[in-house]
Amino acid sequence: MRAVRHVIIGNSTAAIGAVEAVRSKDKAGNIVIISNEPHHTYSRPLISYLLAGKTTEEKMKYRGADFYKDNCCELLLGKTVVKLDAAKKEVVLDNGSSVAYDKLLVATGSTPFVPPVKGLDTVKNKLTFTTLDDAHALEAALAEHEKQSEKRAKVLILGAGLIGLKCAEGVSKHADCVCVDLSPRILSSILDDESAPILQSHLEANNIKFILGQQITELNKNTAAISDGTSLPFDILVLAVGVRANISLVKDAGGETNRGILIDEHCKTTLPDIYAAGDCSESTDVSTGEHKVMALLPNAYMQGECAGLNMAEEDTVFNKAIPMNAIGFFGTHVITAGSYTGDVYVEIDEKNLKKLYFADNRLNGFILVGNIEKAGIYTSLIREQTPLDTIDFALICKKPGLMAFSREVRAEKLGGIKAAK
Repeated sequence: MRAVRHVIIGNSTAAIGAVEAVRSKDKAGNIVIISNEPHHTYSRPLISYLLAGKTTEEKMKYRGADFYKDNCCELLLGKTVVKLDAAKKEVVLDNGSSVAYDKLLVATGSTPFVPPVKGLDTVKNKLTFTTLDDAHALEAALAEHEKQSEKRAKVLILGAGLIGLKCAEGVSKHADCVCVDLSPRILSSILDDESAPILQSHLEANNIKFILGQQITELNKNTAAISDGTSLPFDILVLAVGVRANISLVKDAGGETNRGILIDEHCKTTLPDIYAAGDCSESTDVSTGEHKVMALLPNAYMQGECAGLNMAEEDTVFNKAIPMNAIGFFGTHVITAGSYTGDVYVEIDEKNLKKLYFADNRLNGFILVGNIEKAGIYTSLIREQTPLDTIDFALICKKPGLMAFSREVRAEKLGGIKAAK
């Protein structure tokens, strides 16, 4: 029997989940990894720590140096797939060559959105901040400024979301940072009016400034005009207003897409023998039932794993995707998950916040700032859709722990053994 040829477009979290899943079931099949980046797989969230000097490229590796060799992978790094031909079952690369597949995983991730700001083309030092190469480019720009000026660089960051704030943390040791955002609060996609000010105060105490509820109306070389009429000088501009899922390969091949590539619970697209996983895909949020892009590392790995198992003919579903973010800034941690609907349990002080949202006998979501102890228990309750009347929810709210679960559930969670019925 001919060995199955598994082709994976991408080399990040979802792709690695797929490789490990395929190899767990198919030891003989071929695995080809195609990536437009030339690097060994690395953890993207760590690029800000690389910039800050808190980690190294070696430590950023998402898997060990022998990962590809151990899993018998053929690497085509620094290559871009420009076309997907579902009828011929092949992908075409930017050098004109083609790669045939039996099973294909599209794990193409996302691309930074560049807003149409007037005068953007006049700015020399304009960068994005989502890849290792972006971090190196920003590092080089800061070093060049240091050579030419005795003053600290002024870095203007367009966006106060996850990418913008991590960038600000990464460069704060070397530069003065200002984040401009149209939203009246930072991290507006995951924090609310009570939680955002706690984190903002912490960031401001670490020399990061904010201009919120405003936008940049025009750029002129090294000056930004703000919508409130003020002007802001800068040396380096970072565009961090968000990302867009890379869906064009599947869309142009006739597959169904929305904001992301549409997949079912097997991580399969609407095209035969083609799967998708990670930031380029849309899946069902179990906390709301909505179909949407959830660009989150844990979901990406689990989707990739599910896709890989199905590619290896192991019928598997992943139907526990939820929005979830775990992030830290200067020692203060934030974890959020699920949806913010229903009744709310709140604990709040100057440095910490806990909000749990629940309705219809289910925990829908939570926001934790500062004290994130036992956040995994809350996440599990959402993913598993655990009925709250089967646990001591009042105890879970105040002191999350396994003692709030029944003896049978504790035994299962601690020992991995389901209680006999």
